[in-house]
Amino acid sequence: MQAELQRKLVRRLFAHLDAGTTDVWSEVVRQPVSAYICRERAEREQQELFWHRPLFVGLSCLLPNPGDWITSDETGIPVLVVRGHDRKLQAYANVCRHRGARLVEGRGCGAASFTCPYHGWTYDLEGRLIGLPDERNFPGIERASHQLVALPVAEKYGMVFVQAAPGKSFDVDELLEGMGPEFAPYQLDRWTPYSTRRFDFSMNWKIAVDTFLEPYHFPFLHENTVGPIFIGNLCLYDGFGPHLREVLPRRKLREMRNKPCEEWDLIDNSALVYMFFPNTAFIVQKDHMEIWRCFPKQGGGPSASTILFDFYIPKPACNEKARLHWDKNVDLAMRTVIEEDFPTGETIQAGFTSGANAHVTIGRNEPAVAHFETTVNRYVTA
Repeated sequence: MQAELQRKLVRRLFAHLDAGTTDVWSEVVRQPVSAYICRERAEREQQELFWHRPLFVGLSCLLPNPGDWITSDETGIPVLVVRGHDRKLQAYANVCRHRGARLVEGRGCGAASFTCPYHGWTYDLEGRLIGLPDERNFPGIERASHQLVALPVAEKYGMVFVQAAPGKSFDVDELLEGMGPEFAPYQLDRWTPYSTRRFDFSMNWKIAVDTFLEPYHFPFLHENTVGPIFIGNLCLYDGFGPHLREVLPRRKLREMRNKPCEEWDLIDNSALVYMFFPNTAFIVQKDHMEIWRCFPKQGGGPSASTILFDFYIPKPACNEKARLHWDKNVDLAMRTVIEEDFPTGETIQAGFTSGANAHVTIGRNEPAVAHFETTVNRYVTA
């Protein structure tokens, strides 16, 4: 983050500390419980938000060289992203044009082509069909009309975004609506993936996103994890179209008052939560990045979600001391989110299903949650 922006945000935090206040939403929001339990609503969200919008899929460092590739299935549409010989990214439906089998699973490097494991149809990095076993028994089949189905993909600031359904190309800066340049100073293309984990929970995917968007619960739910580290019920919120940035100050932020503003370091004294609409919490910590991607679980209905957690570090962990340090940080994230936040989210989902409440009450002191939930409503009901 640029130095001048850091100073501007720190001044806002100091003003709140002096006044005992926080950034607020314009009004209390009452979100109907049906938004979390209605199957028809869940189907609309799947189509409008997860199929027809570009989604964040990872940092560029996952695919540093030609032939490197990653896959993603969480939207319900199998996606393959590969770096071509020209070093540009291409994205395709991870679906063979013969009988529809998945071409590859997981992540790999240095591929020259992709061969379907079912019948051996082979495609090059540009998606062209270059191998068709026993081609004589496919009369009238033109290879040019059986290329892999291309998907919109874009890369900038060391980040990769892909749309699961075919559509028009897009620009990252236009997609992020003014938030993009904040990521240039992070030099994300130089970071290193350290840990990736996947979880399934019995809660709506929006409940999972909500947990990253307010510190109101920190002193209570996280009393023994991150509660002592952060200032509870204090945040900065800024919206960028459907996306947002939230600043969660650490308690040691107060010590910066005795330093000249040129020495203020917001990143070292807070957690920055960027929410890439609709489903990604991109968290900048003082020495690492945590990325949480929340999806409706395929086939699970409105009450089930799949969560992907990616942990990135500045450089490879080359010794045991470094690995112990990063393992400790991953463990804190697990204890906070996986053992405290998300199990609580499951109780919330059960409460919704019980019919006890007709709506969720979102306070003015939870502006990022209000922004997110009202934005989802706007897109789904448009």
